[in-house]
Amino acid sequence: MWDPATYLRYGDERSRPFHDLVARIPARRPRTVVDLGCGPGQLTATLAERWPASRVIGLDSSPEMIERADELGAPVEFGVGDVRDWRPTPEVDVVISNAVLQWVPGHQDLLRRWARQLPAGAWLATQVPGNFDAPSHRALREVAGRPAWREALLPLLREAPVDDPADYAALLTGAGCAVDAWETTYVHLLPADVDAAHPVLSWMEGTALRPVRAALSPGRWADFRAELEVRLAEAYPIRQGQVYFPFRRVFVVAHTGARAEENL
Repeated sequence: MWDPATYLRYGDERSRPFHDLVARIPARRPRTVVDLGCGPGQLTATLAERWPASRVIGLDSSPEMIERADELGAPVEFGVGDVRDWRPTPEVDVVISNAVLQWVPGHQDLLRRWARQLPAGAWLATQVPGNFDAPSHRALREVAGRPAWREALLPLLREAPVDDPADYAALLTGAGCAVDAWETTYVHLLPADVDAAHPVLSWMEGTALRPVRAALSPGRWADFRAELEVRLAEAYPIRQGQVYFPFRRVFVVAHTGARAEENL
């Protein structure tokens, strides 16, 4: 179960890649804009501000996230849905999937299918974390691989669930798109508050540690969390009252082809 409050703990840092992604979508008057994996909806609401004449839809698999999104009162149609089941309708001109597809095994097939099913001239934009070889995730896999946790946790953790920008560019070019692909490493400055958990642990609790917590009893989760925190404190020392947390992300914006521009 997703916890919106935990996910939003570092809202400013998590929102920046979304805005950087959307800034590279040059659609002018899209008919329908869909945000797949919209989470608690704050970022989706900004799409309605950018394209006020468009129908904006936000979908997420978590009822808790959609409940929070509905509370915003934004001019967005929020609903519960699985990205694996979603298919574009003919009026969808912009599709955004921000920090979602890393959770979906075989998402490359989804991207290929969406690119081919979208109308010509549509925009498909996605961003995924590219930090699975970072010290944070190496520490997570190391602790999960110890005898006490191995059986319950190792099947949940994948070493490389996302591709490099060039691989996504090749995939979507092969699906008939013009592609803009890039990567960015953000250095997040996370405050290290006295008597609080290590900030990288707090960050991971909002995303990467969610399936780990769900797989363990409260007592075992507390033990695992404490063991991981020791490793994270070694990998990310506190300096000047904060932790310097590099975070690589992979971006792709694909244009599905030539079409008269009256709707964009």
